[in-house]
Amino acid sequence: MQTAPIEPSTIPLSPEHDEMRTLVLRAKTGDTEAFGMLYDRYVELVYRYVFFRVGSHTLAEDLTSDTFLRALRGIADFTWQGRDFGAWLVTIARNLVTDHFKSGRNRLEVSTAEILDTPLDGPHIPENAVVTNMVNEHVMRAVQQLGPEQQECVILRFLYGMSLAETALVMGKKAGAIKALQFRAIKALARALPKDLG
Repeated sequence: MQTAPIEPSTIPLSPEHDEMRTLVLRAKTGDTEAFGMLYDRYVELVYRYVFFRVGSHTLAEDLTSDTFLRALRGIADFTWQGRDFGAWLVTIARNLVTDHFKSGRNRLEVSTAEILDTPLDGPHIPENAVVTNMVNEHVMRAVQQLGPEQQECVILRFLYGMSLAETALVMGKKAGAIKALQFRAIKALARALPKDLG
């Protein structure tokens, strides 16, 4: 027995998905409160993505602000297609990071605040935190040794928890290509990480 295909408009949305859609639709009509709620929901995700890519808190803050400014200017043209609004924001952030590095403005600068916030020693840090930090440091170094596309795939899939479809959308690729990219990246990470890690 064959069943009729379900029309996209009849697929029930989760309450959170429905709430995000409502906020996006309100923001598209100029509702600044709705856009503010979207900002609150996604600012940390965008900031973490940008920071990992640029490695500077100050620059990450600037590019995150630019991302939301660009999103605010372009939200009227955003078409809701059931995908996560965060994927659209990360795509904007990705483009801004790419533009930044292409422009040659990527000087290595460290703000005084970043220097003052850096701990000088770690005796006050509990042992578990030190071990976790060491493992994370090994993993992040290994991720940074990957090619740019593999890095981005790993970051989006595992650091930000995006689905294959969302990752494909952000990276402008098909889901099958993301699966293959992810597989190659995981194999490369397995070879790059110390055998006794974790």
